[in-house]
Amino acid sequence: MDSEKVLTLTDENFEHEVLQSVVPVVVDFWAEWCMPCRMLAPTLHELAEDYGERIKVGKIDTDANRNISLKYGISAIPTVIIFKSGELAKRFVGLQTKQIFAAALDELLA
Repeated sequence: MDSEKVLTLTDENFEHEVLQSVVPVVVDFWAEWCMPCRMLAPTLHELAEDYGERIKVGKIDTDANRNISLKYGISAIPTVIIFKSGELAKRFVGLQTKQIFAAALDELLA
């Protein structure tokens, strides 16, 4: 269920795509084997579609990209972090609804 609107993030491109972004970035810390992570994927794609160019949405595989996962203390997945101006703005652990993410994004974009 990959989409051109959802970026594949890695330890190597994280700083450029997330920390240097001029728009808020929704980052999904996930793993292939994680069923709640798979259940969250459609919600993230909808957010990417709904918000368009006002945000970025990206997924980072915690198994393949341990450095970023360790840096942000990811101990449970899915964890979604919204970054704004290179800083952690909001953190959500576990499966959340689209409305919860939308409310956080609307607040950050206001």
